[in-house]
Amino acid sequence: MKKWLSLSISVLLIMMLAACGGDKTSQESASEGETKKTDGKELAEVDVMLDWYPNAVHSFLYVAQEKGFFEEEGVKVNIQFPANPTDPLNLAAAGKITLGFYYQPDVVMARANENVPVKSVGAIVRSPLNHVVFLKDSPIQRPKDLEGKTVGYPGIPLNESLLKTMVEHDGGNPDKVDMVDVGFELGSSVVSEKADAVVGAYINHEVPVLKHKGYETRYFNPTDYGVPNYYELVAVTSDQTWEEEQEAIKAFWRGAAKGFEFMEKQPDEALQILLSNQDKANFPLVEEVEKQSLEILLPKMKSEEGFGSQSEESWKETSGWLKKSGLIEKEPAADELFVDITE
Repeated sequence: MKKWLSLSISVLLIMMLAACGGDKTSQESASEGETKKTDGKELAEVDVMLDWYPNAVHSFLYVAQEKGFFEEEGVKVNIQFPANPTDPLNLAAAGKITLGFYYQPDVVMARANENVPVKSVGAIVRSPLNHVVFLKDSPIQRPKDLEGKTVGYPGIPLNESLLKTMVEHDGGNPDKVDMVDVGFELGSSVVSEKADAVVGAYINHEVPVLKHKGYETRYFNPTDYGVPNYYELVAVTSDQTWEEEQEAIKAFWRGAAKGFEFMEKQPDEALQILLSNQDKANFPLVEEVEKQSLEILLPKMKSEEGFGSQSEESWKETSGWLKKSGLIEKEPAADELFVDITE
């Protein structure tokens, strides 16, 4: 899942990738402007890299592909998986893929700290999934109670800032919280009592996985304790790709929106489509877990303004919080960070 996001984005890597030429990474990809013919129709190729292996949050993509929604909009979509955590951002920035799934705070940090030329074209999950998670019978009742406790996390500075903001907002002292890098052994750290709580755990993954294993949990939503309601997952592209392939990206999004509408109305069938497209060798799915995950995700993916809509306010609030937290020095202009594809 998204757990393995990293703050270190190599500009050198991006330059090297760009220097290698404009070919997409997928073996099925076409060079810029190339199209495929299906049933007599010209289909523009769109290469999409997921943030992780297929799971519930990607159901709308596989629905749109299986139901022919992308083809109806005139695009052929090639879905890829990342080999490294930052691939979706780096490869999108280098023009090696059309779109990459990534995370709003990291898009801001990439632009602000290293001037990586990427922007978001659509919000997929509209609020944080990253919560502070602990066992149901824990004495912890509020973030301030984390003082004197051990909190496990995957060594990512963003998680440190999340916890600090939450504890301070609740009147506590974050310096009194013992944060321990447990890698991505988040669920097992709580179960084994290596940590009293963890941050960096996702309520659509770790929580249902632990429940499936017989462990009930509780959790704190960061937006209840001073953290802005940032977009958890967005689709990014490079500035250049947006300029050159804007129509294909818009067509892709129309097909994706149809996929989400189907997923929302018929979640059981959408789940079965996902399960038939899982990567069993690398990330086998448990139907019960993904069903619960889908139930958690659906309300967080829906927008009255249309699937994928984004607001300037969200990008400004997230940038402001990142600056206050010391993760960026200067806030990028909002129009550099996103376009609202639903307008």
